[in-house]
Amino acid sequence: METFKISDLAKEFDITTRSIRFYEDVGLLHPSRNGNTRVYKRRDKIRLKLILRGKRLGFSLAEIRELFELYDTNQSHAQLNEMLRIIDDKQAILKRQLDDINVVLNELQIAKARCHQALNNSETH
Repeated sequence: METFKISDLAKEFDITTRSIRFYEDVGLLHPSRNGNTRVYKRRDKIRLKLILRGKRLGFSLAEIRELFELYDTNQSHAQLNEMLRIIDDKQAILKRQLDDINVVLNELQIAKARCHQALNNSETH
């Protein structure tokens, strides 16, 4: 079974070992121990990747924990419906953010074009 040291994961994901220990402290990661050494398995590595991706997408650690808990348990209809609700809510938020980003990108493109036009006009005069 493939295992990883905390320093390996920190380097791979470009985060600090302190961050990884924090995710362990809040119950998102559960490495085994070999004496004082944390031993992370493939599952921990995948969870860490999901934590970091979730954070980038705006999920709170509480939301990430809730998704992990829903995924880890025997999934009843109620749990699956709750997971779908969380996903739908987050998709709606991300869609609004994407729409806002697209508006700003368009405004920046217009401003850039005006700057280029002003530069070209000043060079010809």
